Amino acid sequence: MSSIYESDKILAEYLLFHFGAAAEILPSDRIWPAGMDEALDFPVRTVAHFSKETVKRGLDLGCAVGRSAFEMARTCAEVVGIDFSHAFIRAAESLRRGEVLGYDRREEATVQTRLEAKLPDGLDLTGLRFCQGDAMHLPSDLGAFDRVHAANLLCRLPQPGLLLDRLPELVNPGGELVLATPCTWLEEFTPPEQWPVNGTLDWLESALSPAFDLIRQTEEPFLIRETARKFQWTSSMVTVWRRHARL
Repeated sequence: MSSIYESDKILAEYLLFHFGAAAEILPSDRIWPAGMDEALDFPVRTVAHFSKETVKRGLDLGCAVGRSAFEMARTCAEVVGIDFSHAFIRAAESLRRGEVLGYDRREEATVQTRLEAKLPDGLDLTGLRFCQGDAMHLPSDLGAFDRVHAANLLCRLPQPGLLLDRLPELVNPGGELVLATPCTWLEEFTPPEQWPVNGTLDWLESALSPAFDLIRQTEEPFLIRETARKFQWTSSMVTVWRRHARL
């Protein structure tokens, strides 16, 4: 899998993506194109697709620097966050311990602004843990969960079908699954022979329908700031599933 997610540059971009305030991502001294502000807080918005009641266990696959896992901890007694990037997991774990992480927001060339990432308010983190791992080869003793969240992960895996095959045993009967993917299939991450043939939604329905009901499909935009004038604006396809009550 790609090592780009171990770089200081990408780590800083993701800390801003997950924890940056709106004014830090889109400073008020400029007029921004319509829709950019609506793409903020993506790691919070994808978790909001779960139902509101409290459950026992939640799993965040491809958790990056942890914001979605932190949000899941509001309604899950136990949350496990897993990511392949060692740098991301170190940052998420530092935040979980209550540390404030300094990072540099790049403006242009060598010009940077120092910012800080810290935990959102009102969190009980006693049941939250982070670990480095491979979503295609998860530990056999991981157990099952009432909620599983995987945002912008599938099209970054070399063999995404391995994760789809594992999902039925990861989600408890009646449990919820939220998948978000921008469907940006790229050879640098996923060999073309592993790409969906008839589109990502058809592929997901074919793989998951034996064990899950598709509750809804929608779109969630997200915004990653690279420099003061360069942003990635992307729309992620979100599908919400419920595990069949029968085993």
